[in-house]
Formats: sequence, structure tokens, C-alpha cells
Amino acid sequence: MPQATGINEVCSAIEEAARLAGVPARPDSVRPIVSAFAEGLHEAGVVYSLSTRQDTPAELDFTLTVPTRSGDPYATALAHGFLTATGHPLDTLLADIQSRCTISEYLIDGGVAGGFNKIYAHFPQDVQDVAGLAELPSMPPALAQSLGLLARHGLSDVAMIGIDYPRRTVNLYFTQLSEQCRAPATILALHRELGLPAPGEAMLAFAARSFRIYTTLSWDSAGIERICYAPPPARGWEPAALPAPVPERVAHFVDHAPRAYPGEPIVIAAVKWAPEGEYLNLGPYFQLSPLMRQVISAVHNGKL
Repeated sequence: MPQATGINEVCSAIEEAARLAGVPARPDSVRPIVSAFAEGLHEAGVVYSLSTRQDTPAELDFTLTVPTRSGDPYATALAHGFLTATGHPLDTLLADIQSRCTISEYLIDGGVAGGFNKIYAHFPQDVQDVAGLAELPSMPPALAQSLGLLARHGLSDVAMIGIDYPRRTVNLYFTQLSEQCRAPATILALHRELGLPAPGEAMLAFAARSFRIYTTLSWDSAGIERICYAPPPARGWEPAALPAPVPERVAHFVDHAPRAYPGEPIVIAAVKWAPEGEYLNLGPYFQLSPLMRQVISAVHNGKL
């Protein structure tokens, strides 16, 4: 697929998805981001994300995978005016991660209403111990302060880090999760320590299927602000099987969002807990990256 055609197709799909979700897209929020990170777009993973936090969504997020050969995505974001260096530690966090990890790919996250949001560094072939990551100079001190809590609940191996620049937060994605780590008693104990609401039985069953658990930290608080459980993506979905109600509009969006592959939508569902409550994020894919095809195959063959 020629690169220009790829840009047009991906932008059109995201804009159509925004209309379907009922989220007004800013004219300058989609195409500039897709164009700036268009290298390898013909084989990039492209996924939308919609939250059930509100019956009428206020934002539709989109995420693109970006090959490492494209260069430093933070430098690209600065050059295109998506970000401005402020002297905050998050300005140098990606560079610190690059100095420690062998990154397989980057991911870029934006919103159709809000514009550029996040850069993710994905390093599944060079999984990092969380204690080592806590030593990075620009990492929020909250991570070092949370190491004991994480260790008590079996969260040690990190495969991806996401940096949210507007919110000044960091997500750490834990992988290689043991059965004990995902057991109901462990999850309940973790929530008690975090001061989060206790999950019900349906939520515990959902969390037990996680292939990634991720935490949110910031430079402005001393502990973990939010935790999320994400089972592996799967072809097809059943709203009634999810542990929280899905508004009709969100369900319609997941079923009908544009996709570049035949058959049922491939959807990643994640449940998030924050002090204000719990909610789902639902992410139907427009296009699958080679790495995501491997994940889907592993799930289908019972290897993940």
C-alpha cells in the first residue's frame, strides 16, 4: 500500500469511527498525527479506544504502532508541535527508557478531540525488572515507593511503558503474570492496599484472565493512582459477558467501527479501577500489526 494511500485510509477510518461514536473530531487532531508517524503505516497496528465511563463519550482515542526505524518519536512530536519541552522530568523519561531497554516498537496515542496524548515504548523481547526501572532518573518517585507493594502481589516484569504528556502520568504494563498474581485473593488484597473499591465476582473473574496488568503513577502523588486489567484481544465479543454494563452507543460503535480485515471485530477490553470507580475501555482494531497477529494466534492456540 503506498504511504499516501495509507494515510488517507487510516484518517478516514478514524474520522468515520468518531462520527459513529458521536465524538466531534477537531480538524487538526487526526491527520497531522497520522502523517507525522506514517512510516510503516501499511503494516501498523491501528486501534480505537472508547470508555464506558460516560454514556455519551467525550473522546475517542486512537493508537498507532510506529517502527523503531522511524527514529525518536519524542523528537518527532516536538518537531511537529505536538509537544513542548517544559523542563519537567517527563521530557527526558523516554530517553532514559531508551538507554536501558531494547525497544521493539513504539506506539503513539491521540484523541480526535484532544489531539496528541502519549508515547509508548514496547519491549516484549527485553522485559525489565520494575526495581531497575525505578532507578531511572526521570521516573516518578512514586514507583520506588511502591516497589514493596508490587512485589507482594507478584508484579515485577514490565514489557511496556506509556507516557501521557498532557496528564503528566506514566503507565507500567506488567507481563508474565503468574496464576497467583491473578488470583482473586491477591487482587482483593492489592485493592485494599491501594485504597480502591473491592471488585465483585464478575470483575475478579475478568481480571483473572489478564495477560497485562498496568498501573498509573504521576510525579504529583506518592502511590499508584489507578490499576487496569486487560485480557488478550480476541476476535468477536459479547457485551453481556463483560463485568460492567456497556452503553448501547458504545456497543454499536464496537460492532460497526471501520476495520481493514474480514469477519468479526477484534477487540481488546480492559477494566480500570480508580478512586472514583470502575469502568471499561473497549478497543476494536482497524488494522493489526504483525506482532498483534502473533498474539491473536497464541490466544487461539491456547499459548497465551
